[in-house]
Amino acid sequence: MADFIHHPASFKDPSGFVFKRQGNYYRQVNKAYAGDFELLMSSGLYESLVKKGLLISHTTIDENYTGTDNWYKTLLPEQLSFISYPYEWCFDQLKDAALLTLDITKTAVSHGMILKDATGFNIQFHQGRPVFIDSLSFEKYDPSLPWIAYRQFCECFLFPLLLEYYLQLDIQKLLSVYLEGIPVKIAAKLLPGKSKLKLSVWLHVLLQNTVSRGNRSKQKPVQFSKQKLLGLISHLESTVKSLHVKAGAESTWNNYYEETILSQNYLAEKEKLFRLFINDINDGRALDMGCNDGYFSRILAERIPNVISVDFDGQCINRLYLSIKSKSQTSILPLCIDISNPPPATGFLNEERQAFLSRAGSDFVAALALIHHLVLTKNIPFADVAKLFAGLTKKTLIIEFVPLEDEKVQQLIENKKTYHKPYDATAFENYFNAWFDIEKKEIIPGTARILYRMKKK
Repeated sequence: MADFIHHPASFKDPSGFVFKRQGNYYRQVNKAYAGDFELLMSSGLYESLVKKGLLISHTTIDENYTGTDNWYKTLLPEQLSFISYPYEWCFDQLKDAALLTLDITKTAVSHGMILKDATGFNIQFHQGRPVFIDSLSFEKYDPSLPWIAYRQFCECFLFPLLLEYYLQLDIQKLLSVYLEGIPVKIAAKLLPGKSKLKLSVWLHVLLQNTVSRGNRSKQKPVQFSKQKLLGLISHLESTVKSLHVKAGAESTWNNYYEETILSQNYLAEKEKLFRLFINDINDGRALDMGCNDGYFSRILAERIPNVISVDFDGQCINRLYLSIKSKSQTSILPLCIDISNPPPATGFLNEERQAFLSRAGSDFVAALALIHHLVLTKNIPFADVAKLFAGLTKKTLIIEFVPLEDEKVQQLIENKKTYHKPYDATAFENYFNAWFDIEKKEIIPGTARILYRMKKK
């Protein structure tokens, strides 16, 4: 009986595949990729990319763990703590992933190789930065041929970035629909007229759209060269670098700690209790649900080396990402997740990409000022909310209950005729007691809000 599990997302590339064995993930290199793999290693490209922190490192193992006839080498890559997907990233995460892809392509060309694909699924955020994870995406470079991955780069990176920049919409929603990238005809239709005066949009969107609609059999072969390729990459880099989240862009919660919270005194008192509640927690993984711009995620990161911070507001997550990037903070992974409608399992057989809830289980879960939004805004009953948190929590849950008399709750229900009742602390505790034991319970001074520390049964 085979003692390995073939990863369900790794089947499209004949060069090799990912599998799991005895708790570790490996990558098999098939005989079909032998020549390119040896070039990757002998050309100095692998060493250069790893040294620059652009490519995940690996150990080569001369043992056929899978027993397949097409085996050539086995790679044991540096193990990742969490897998995320492009439709869970904020604007600047996608932007940095795009720039990483272009940097890798330039480096590869200087070593006689080139990327044969340019999808965001080949990148993960590891220790606070994007890193390329597919060692089999390189092939020998032929200067006479165009970059085969150019269109894929545009569809997976450039088009969604352009659309968010010009339309000020969250890219995650588009990428969750167009999993293989936004088609050029869609991007061309959605971009506003003013954008089409830009050379970058004309060159990479409009011209490409025109070419794609033409009769390819009548098109003359394009004569390419290394100089043309480097010019194309340089122009893509300058285009991507010029795009940014526009200052002052409004979102639901991007001014939460400045204007939306009850008061600065409330925040200070909650922080005191929160620090007290986590003073004996110093390992494992933490999940901060409804993290906003990461105020409490940073507190968690002081004690816990691996923090996943999620919020549905892309502007808040983008602000958090830029903050941790500027401070070289490696322990926080910000993601754009609507916990009331989290990303499902997708792809072939619904197995290529795991659902967020299947990946996000954590030793410690924090849910601060979130319960009233789930129950009163999203109309999710206490019983189902408790089941959600129980599924995500392995050990400890810290959760804040916001009562009906709270002024923010009153604003939520001002125009609601019906909502799930009873909505009070007793009902909250009764439903959560099915899954948790209450270890600590404190009223946040100056409010009627209650902070709980619960232990998973």
